Parts: sequence; structure tokens; C-alpha cells
Amino acid sequence: MIRGRAWKYGDNVNTDVLFPGKYTYTAKGRDEIASHALEDLDPAFASDVRVGDLIVGGRNFGCGSSREQAATCLVYSGVGAVVAESFARIFYRNAINNGLLVIVCPEAAQAIQGQEDVSVDLERRTIDCASGSFGFPPMSATVQEILEAGGLVEQVKRRLASTRLSD
Repeated sequence: MIRGRAWKYGDNVNTDVLFPGKYTYTAKGRDEIASHALEDLDPAFASDVRVGDLIVGGRNFGCGSSREQAATCLVYSGVGAVVAESFARIFYRNAINNGLLVIVCPEAAQAIQGQEDVSVDLERRTIDCASGSFGFPPMSATVQEILEAGGLVEQVKRRLASTRLSD
């Protein structure tokens, strides 16, 4: 179960406003990367976000470059999930690879209001907000495994460790 406040944004939120390109090669470490999350879109986000908060977007969330920091800055900020009407393909995969839950649910994305409390029940596959409860499709077993491990690198490490133990 994920519970937090909704940070709501519109359509075509691109990777350059999720994590400004000017920091791509200079920001080092989790805290510094998190400190620049959404600074050009919402200057209050980095200082006010709390662990478990959710980002809610419209269509084509994460469009733009393949900048991996666009996903990692959200992970490092403690974002519990991103719910959107749709995602840009590269951002969607970067998010999963970095352990960030991304959920396509147009109905919930439209219904959720900024700063309201939202919960995501992964077992029931529902998003609950003031306007009601919205279902979302199941994730594949592979995606679930990656997210549960905290990202693709951690999943591979776990698999390698379990392979070594069984040898």
C-alpha cells in the first residue's frame, strides 16, 4: 500500500522539467539529485515532497530525452508512484528500471486533485482518492520482480546471488 499527497501536473511533462539538463553531469549523489527534482516546473516540490507522495500526470508524461535522472530524481525524492493517463516509452522503462512504480490509469489521473490524499493498493490494483476508486491493469511478473527488488540492477544482483548459492 502506498499513501501520500498528490502532486498534479498536466500533459507532456518532459524530462527536462523533471530533472533539468544543466545538472545532468554535475549533480552527484542522491540528495543533490533529489534537490533538483521538478525545480523548473514546481520550485516547491523538492523541499515539500514527502516519502510516499504521488505524482499525477496527464498524457505523454516523461516525454523528451532519455535522461535517466528524470526517473531517479523522483525515486531519490521518495515518490511512491507516478500515475498518468499515458507515459513516454523511454521514461516508462527508465522508471521501472530504477524501481519507480508507474501506473497508467487515465480515469484516476483525471479525477485526482492536486494535494489530496491518495492511496494505491497494489494487491487489489486500485487507486483511491476523494472521487472514488479506480482499477488499473496488472503488471507482468517481470516488472513486479524488478520493482520489488528496487530496480533492474538490484534484481540482477539478487538473481546472481541466488544462482551462486545454488551452485
